[in-house]
Amino acid sequence: MVFLQAKSRWIFVVLGIITLTSDLGLRDHYVAAVKASILSQAPQATIVDVSHDVHSFDIQAAAFLVRNVWHHFPLGTVHVIGINPEFTARQPHLAIHYMGHYFIAADNGIFYLLFDQEPDDIYEITLPQGDDWTFPMKGVFAKAAAHLSRGGQIEFLGQRVSTFNNALVQTASIEGDFLRGHVEYIDHYGNVYCNISKKLFESVRRKRRFSILYKSVGFAISKISNYYTDVVEGERLAMWSSGGQLMIAINGGSTVHGGGAADLFGLQIGDVIRIEFHGDPNSEDDLQD
Repeated sequence: MVFLQAKSRWIFVVLGIITLTSDLGLRDHYVAAVKASILSQAPQATIVDVSHDVHSFDIQAAAFLVRNVWHHFPLGTVHVIGINPEFTARQPHLAIHYMGHYFIAADNGIFYLLFDQEPDDIYEITLPQGDDWTFPMKGVFAKAAAHLSRGGQIEFLGQRVSTFNNALVQTASIEGDFLRGHVEYIDHYGNVYCNISKKLFESVRRKRRFSILYKSVGFAISKISNYYTDVVEGERLAMWSSGGQLMIAINGGSTVHGGGAADLFGLQIGDVIRIEFHGDPNSEDDLQD
């Protein structure tokens, strides 16, 4: 741990924490090989697994997981994301410094899904891959992460670049008195996460009444709950996730106990979620507290 001075104030930075997110699974030896590579170069490192159960090549799910957890780690943490990590001329390996954290991944669109603001620094990693060129997470990402976790400078990793690739994904949109979003992630409880943020919702709502509409006709939700227990067990609800995203759930529901929201309502990744707003936002008679 170190203290760094930035803009006339001291910032506490913890060195040595590395998070791993991948689609490697835990059945094979791959995750252990990545960790062995990191520890052989940075024995002091603390390695935290975010998830290795991401569906193969699903950068949107990986981005969802990392986006909801990275800011809980101390400044100086290095986040390695091994989804579709192969190097190509159009998909280089990047190391990015963003809000006091480091992110390492292939430039396959995942950075576009992670960040709300422009990063501080973007570097194309040009470290030699050696004998591990077919396993970038071990041969490249582990080396870069170990370097940064020891307090090494990001400039050492390669050449500075100015931007990263956009991701071809569906985004939430405003259509008159409707908000249109899509199912972005389904957790193991069957809870459904939508790409509609609380900030966007409130900017369009303006205290009006609303109905959240989805695949199952006749099951609209017209209230945002604060807790699962705001409704009786087995009842549907909508609430804001800890990351500020709209979530549709069942109180007490899960994929193994009566079914979660995704199972019961037949929702899948990419399905449309609509929010219809009722009344005139300029009329106090139509407003809702």
